[in-house]
Amino acid sequence: MSEIDIDTLRRWIGREESRGDVITAALAERFEATLGLDPVAGLGAPAPRLIHLCLGLPAVPAEALGPDGHPARGDFLPPVPLPNRMWAGGRFEFEGTLHVGDAVTRTSRIEDVTLKRGRSGTLCFVTVGHRVTGPAGAVIERQNIVYRDGTGAPRGADPAGSGQWVRTVAADPVTLFRYSAITFNGHRIHYDQPYATGVEGYPGLVVHGPLQASWLYHFAAELRDGAPPAAFEFRSRAPLFDTDTITLSAALRDDGSVALWSAAAQGPASMEATAHWL
Repeated sequence: MSEIDIDTLRRWIGREESRGDVITAALAERFEATLGLDPVAGLGAPAPRLIHLCLGLPAVPAEALGPDGHPARGDFLPPVPLPNRMWAGGRFEFEGTLHVGDAVTRTSRIEDVTLKRGRSGTLCFVTVGHRVTGPAGAVIERQNIVYRDGTGAPRGADPAGSGQWVRTVAADPVTLFRYSAITFNGHRIHYDQPYATGVEGYPGLVVHGPLQASWLYHFAAELRDGAPPAAFEFRSRAPLFDTDTITLSAALRDDGSVALWSAAAQGPASMEATAHWL
């Protein structure tokens, strides 16, 4: 592993990029099919929440990808010299509504770069702020990316337990591939089983963090008769794999928010989240 020059990496703070996109009816249909959501109406209907994760993504040519399938580091994101990259968590806030057919702009900014050393080794956290803006609404996202050394990722020992509401979801290879496709995510840990197990040391294909967040967000909405949360924060705790039986759990808090978590059967919480309504 290369020595990490945190002062050099922090020079990326403040770097920005902006991309345009359109919420097409075809994308909305594919997003809903992948997540098992009820289909919305056609053009002009409210777009399904968290579809913004499919919008304004860089179309990097193959020769500019790294060996893990991600865009090579050092362009927009800083060149962190650690082999493994994961989505660690973040927060979404919603202003107004995005609609099917909207032309949108996704503006991204590097907000922070920090280095930590813990029991699992060296960790470098990159915080990215995104804003996806349409004619009548916007999504404000704070994304936390973690880079780490070593292979695989340990799971905790304590089972997550069940909430007041529980649902089982499927994370089979087809679902993972389809989500990778609609988010233009080339990271090989999600669809290339020999790479995921033989190179990065996982026991199977890794379930995307954004996919788990989307499951949990829409589960929360169903618990409020379809009313979408106005804010949603989440943190990844442990990996999930295509070989797992995955449950979503939820519990009402005293302040009216809903605590949610995903987990493998008898496993610890993989992602913990909180949904808030106005």
